[in-house]
Amino acid sequence: MPSTTTGNDAGKRVTGRKRGLTVDVLGLVVAVVVMAASAHENTAGIALLDRVAAQSDTVQTALVDQGLKSTVVDHGASVGIGVDIVQRNPAEKGFVPQPTRWVVEQTYGTLVLHRRLVRDYEHRPTSSESRVYRAMSDVTTRQLTHTSSMSWRDT
Repeated sequence: MPSTTTGNDAGKRVTGRKRGLTVDVLGLVVAVVVMAASAHENTAGIALLDRVAAQSDTVQTALVDQGLKSTVVDHGASVGIGVDIVQRNPAEKGFVPQPTRWVVEQTYGTLVLHRRLVRDYEHRPTSSESRVYRAMSDVTTRQLTHTSSMSWRDT
């Protein structure tokens, strides 16, 4: 992978790239951003808001996790999208799924079932983005036709 498009996320101890997704309420991908792992989540949030605003004028509200800061909220207001930060209940211990955020996590889990998305094998971020769209079109096709194809894990 080219060193100009990869980085090291010290918090998660991951080298490579990170994917940011915007999904609708059904879990269908609206926009994808692939950037170096060293990039901050705010950078991904701003890029995703820009792509959503450019692609659709019907999106009014975006729900984001608490890792994103006020710069994303301010940027959302400037592009005409309200940004609501989903706060975690401080009384809850351990992993507790947030109902409004769980759709995104389900989409990430579905995408990982596609072999090329398990790791970042692509040399360019645009190739990685196109793999996400291709995997999502496969998922949508299977949902519409009520069929299932063998996963790479099935033998």
